[in-house]
Amino acid sequence: MLPLWDDVPHRRPVITSLLIAANLGVFGYEVMLAMESHRSLATFIQLHALVPARFFGQLDSGGQWLTVFTSMFLHGGVAHVLGNCWFLWVFGNNIEDRLGSFRYLFFYLLSGVAAAALQAAVYPQSTLPMLGASGAISGVLGAYLLLFPFALVYTLVPWIVPIIPVPAFLFLLVWFALQAFNGVGSLMSGEMGRGGVAWWAHAGGFLAGVAMILFAKSRGWVKRGRR
Repeated sequence: MLPLWDDVPHRRPVITSLLIAANLGVFGYEVMLAMESHRSLATFIQLHALVPARFFGQLDSGGQWLTVFTSMFLHGGVAHVLGNCWFLWVFGNNIEDRLGSFRYLFFYLLSGVAAAALQAAVYPQSTLPMLGASGAISGVLGAYLLLFPFALVYTLVPWIVPIIPVPAFLFLLVWFALQAFNGVGSLMSGEMGRGGVAWWAHAGGFLAGVAMILFAKSRGWVKRGRR
């Protein structure tokens, strides 16, 4: 299922737009490196992606804390970066509205940290690089579930009906169930990224987003909606 748009009005999404631009810009730089040489790209990825074994100091290079953040802006291909940017555009603008720009940026980055932490904790000895904005965007999805559960998400459903309105809570719960199912499957099969996807990062980001929005609401940090 591919979300196309929702029915929740929003203001100009400044931070969401900047995050999308950052992701696309870094990916453009990756493409330039790949055109120069595959070795240049591989070196760049190894330096700036999160490698669990390196993060926990099991490799010679030590902790590398900064890669928790830099890895959020790296992507493994065109479909990867465009898919992430599209999900962020559909769901992020409304979360930015309700949190405000500064809190939203902090929320996004902290969701990405939580996502990376869970994936790395599940596979602490892995030497495979983790990269992508999916974990941070999963936090946005968790927030959307709590703040707009009955919004309609107009969704492309191939082979069934071209475009149908789906309640946000249904779309997001099905999405989360798929991440958890594949995460459990990856554990059982011993694969870090079953199908090339860090499923536990998605689940971790989503749960972190839910928890942070509950905390933000308890502190009165969530603005009232316009509908």
